[in-house]
Amino acid sequence: MSDYKVPMRDMQFVMNELLDFDAHYQSIGKGDDASSDIVSAIMEESAKFCENVLAPLNAVGDEEGCQWNDGEVKTPTGFKEAYQQFVEAGWPSMTHEESVGGQGLPESLGTILSEMAGSANWSWAMYPGLSHGAMKTLELHGTDDQKQTYLTQLVSGAWTGTMCLTEPHCGTDLGMLRTKAEPNADGSYNITGTKIFISAGEHDMAENIVHIVLARLPDAPEGTKGISLFIVPKFLPNGDGGVGERNALACGSLEHKMGIHGNATCVMNFDGAKGFLIGPPNRGLNCMFTFMNTARIGTALQGLAHTEVGYQKSLEYAKDRLQMRALSGPKNPEGPADPIIVHPDVRRMLLTQKAFAEGGRMLIYFASQLVDTEHHAEDEEKKKEAADLLALLTPIAKAFLTETGFESANLGMQCFGGHGYIKEWGAEQNVRDARISMLYEGTTGIQALDLLGRKVLMSQGELLKRFTKIIHKFCQANADNEALAEFVGPLAELNKEWGEVTMHIGLTAMENAEEVGAASVDYLMYSGYITLAYFWARAAQVAEGKLDSSEASFYQSKLKTARFFYQRILPRTKTLHATMKSGATNLMDFELNEI
Repeated sequence: MSDYKVPMRDMQFVMNELLDFDAHYQSIGKGDDASSDIVSAIMEESAKFCENVLAPLNAVGDEEGCQWNDGEVKTPTGFKEAYQQFVEAGWPSMTHEESVGGQGLPESLGTILSEMAGSANWSWAMYPGLSHGAMKTLELHGTDDQKQTYLTQLVSGAWTGTMCLTEPHCGTDLGMLRTKAEPNADGSYNITGTKIFISAGEHDMAENIVHIVLARLPDAPEGTKGISLFIVPKFLPNGDGGVGERNALACGSLEHKMGIHGNATCVMNFDGAKGFLIGPPNRGLNCMFTFMNTARIGTALQGLAHTEVGYQKSLEYAKDRLQMRALSGPKNPEGPADPIIVHPDVRRMLLTQKAFAEGGRMLIYFASQLVDTEHHAEDEEKKKEAADLLALLTPIAKAFLTETGFESANLGMQCFGGHGYIKEWGAEQNVRDARISMLYEGTTGIQALDLLGRKVLMSQGELLKRFTKIIHKFCQANADNEALAEFVGPLAELNKEWGEVTMHIGLTAMENAEEVGAASVDYLMYSGYITLAYFWARAAQVAEGKLDSSEASFYQSKLKTARFFYQRILPRTKTLHATMKSGATNLMDFELNEI
C-alpha cells in the first residue's frame, strides 16, 4: 500500500480550469508574485516534501504519540526534524507580508499547500497550522512593537503559536470563562487560569510557543462582553529578539485521545504568567474571530484531507483485492476471483468519496479566493462581497466537509472489509483522526446555529442571497445548454427551494425561537449539498467542453462524477427538506423525564 500522493491533476483542474487562479491573482495585484510558473514550481516542491517526508511519519505519530514528562512534551520520532526542514525551506513565511519577513504570496496558495501537508500527516501539520491563526490575529490587531517582537518570529517558523480558549467548565460558551488578567505597573498583565484541549500547546519542535489567550480584566463586564485577548509566550522575549526567561506557564498533562496522537493536545496552566494585551480591552472575542475563521477554514481542510486519504487508500485496495465474481460475469477470468472494484456497492463507496473529495476541493479553493479578495482587493464593494460570501460559506465548509469527511473515511475503511479494522492499512487511523474535525473549532451544531441563526436569519437573508444569486446567474446562463440540462434544471429548482425553506423557518421562528435550533443542522447539511451541486455543475460545464481533448478520459470521469453526485447524493436534500419542515414539536414536546 503506497503512501499519500498529492492529487496534482485535480488541484490543477480546480485552480486553472474551474476558478482561473491566474486571473484571480492578477485581479488582486499578486500576478507577478504568483504567476502560473511560480505557483506550479512551489506546488511541485511542496508535494515532494509532503509525500517523501511527512507521509511516512503519519503512522509513526499514531503509534508513538507524544510523551509528557514534568511539563515538557516530546513529539514522535522524526517530527522535529521534519519541522526543521520545513522551516529551513521557508514554508512558514510563504503567505505573509514582506514587512515582517514573509514572501508576500496569496493566502489561497497557503491553503493549497496546507491541504497537501494535512493529507500527508494531519497530526504534524497542526503544529505549524495553528500558527497561522496567531499570525493573522497579530497582523490585524497587534501593535507595531508586538508585530516586530512576535510576528517576525512566527513568520520565520522559529516560534509557533496556539489559541487558548476552552476551560474545563466551559467549551463553546466562552462567556463563562474564568481565566484572570491582573494588570502590572509596567503595562503587562499576570494571567492565571487553566485552559484545556490546546493543540500544539507544548512540544519540542520550536524554541518558543506564543499562546493567544482569552482572559478577564478585573473590572470586566459579565459574559462575552468582558473578555480580552493576550499574548502569553512560553519564554519571554529578550532584547535581541531571542528567548529569555521561562514564563509562569506549563503543560499540566496531555489528553488521551481517540486519534491525532502525533499532535500534543494539552492542559495548559497559567500561574501568573506575564501577558500582553492585544487589541482593545474587553474586545477579545472580536479579535479572536480572526483566529477562529482562519481555524474553521483549516478544519474544513481536515475534512477534505481525510476524504482524499480514505479515497486513495480504498481505491488502490479495491483494484488489487480479489473477492467474488461480478454478477454480470467474470471480469478477471484468469484469476480465482474478480477485483472488488467491479462490484456496484464498492463503486458506490469509492465514488461517494471521490465526489466529496473533488467537490470539497472546489468549495475550499473558492473560499480561499474570497479570503484573498477580502484582504487584497482595492475595490471596497468587491471586498465586502467577498467578506459576505465568506461569512456564509465558512460554517458550511467547516461543518459539511468534516461531516462528509468522516462519512468518507468510514466508507474508505468499509472497502477493506475486515482488513480495514486492523492497523497495517491505515484506514482505521484515518477514521479515528477524522472524528475530531466535527468537534473542535465549533461542533457541527454550533456551526449550524451560526449559519442559520446569525448569518442567514439575522441578515434577513441578505448573506444567503449573495450566493443564491451567483447560482441563479449560472443557471440562467446555461438554461439553453442541452448538454448541461441534467445539472442546471435540478440546481435551479433547489436554489429556489433553498430560499423558500429559509423563509418558512424564519416565519415559524417568529412564533417559536426553538424552530431555529430544531432545523439548523439539517439546514446546514442541505445547504452543503446544494453548494457542492453548484460546483459540480460548473465542473461539468468545463468538462463537457473538453471531451475531445487529449485528456478525454479525465474529463469523462469528471462529468460522470458530477452525474453520480446529482443522481446518488443530491437526493439527500429531499429528506433534509422534510425533516426541517417537520418543526420543533417532535423534539421539544417531551418532559425531561420522558427522554
